[in-house]
Amino acid sequence: MSTEQKPQTRDRSKTIIIILSAIIVLQAIKIFSDYNVKQTLETTTADLTETRTRLEEIKSELDQKIAEISKLGGDIQSLQQAKAEVEETLKKNRAWSQKNIKSLKDRVQGYEKLLKMKDEELEHLKSLNQALYSENNSLKNNQNKLSDSINRIARRSSELASKVAVASQLKAENIKVLAVNGSNREKEPPFRNRQLEKLKLTFNLADNKVAPIEGKKIMIRLLDESGQVIFDLAKGSGTFTLNGRETWYTATQEILFDNTRQQLIFLYEKGSDYVPGNYTAEIYDGEDLIGSTSFTVK
Repeated sequence: MSTEQKPQTRDRSKTIIIILSAIIVLQAIKIFSDYNVKQTLETTTADLTETRTRLEEIKSELDQKIAEISKLGGDIQSLQQAKAEVEETLKKNRAWSQKNIKSLKDRVQGYEKLLKMKDEELEHLKSLNQALYSENNSLKNNQNKLSDSINRIARRSSELASKVAVASQLKAENIKVLAVNGSNREKEPPFRNRQLEKLKLTFNLADNKVAPIEGKKIMIRLLDESGQVIFDLAKGSGTFTLNGRETWYTATQEILFDNTRQQLIFLYEKGSDYVPGNYTAEIYDGEDLIGSTSFTVK
């Protein structure tokens, strides 16, 4: 072998070794990546299976509590509502993902607290019925006691339902009003009409573990200094019921509330100058006012 051929042979050997080393490294990376993906999928599947199993158990427990408390004359409205939510959640199990496992687990904890509270109420009802049975000779007095107790339970259940309703109301946070001119430049208030080709309202829906994941119709009202609503049917304005009366809203969006602190953006083009003065922007979920802010036009 000539002296020229020996370096060429060594070079080829080095090249082959480098290629083989690269192949081995890439294969190792692929194996490690596949293992991590597999572990993640297995963990997610296990979490989803465990959560679904617990929801099925809670549904059975709710059915049992509804039957028992109903038989004893107690209030079952909150239990029926919880059962409907659980059934709806189970129907949507195909859409479950790792992203909303924590939210589902939080809801499971809420249902477990409700069941525990109803256990105490059930024991109270059972003790009342036992007392009535044991004191049959003083039926009239016992009936009065039962009536008073049921009224107290009804009041407590009504108070609980009211607290749950209040707790489940959405809240708008980080509310901002901006003026957008023809060049899409944004400016914070106070505004001048030449800057107000469009009014931009942005906000987040605050975290709320009690509120169900469901479709929402979010509306805004722009009110001038005299309290008159700014509206234009051609630009999406309409009416809704507020405090028992039909009133105008300026703009609306239909969304799926998913408890991710989602951001909403409203852009409204009035088409004419704003009368100088102070304005209010109100945000509604149905009849509930969930946030407001003010701005000035000079």
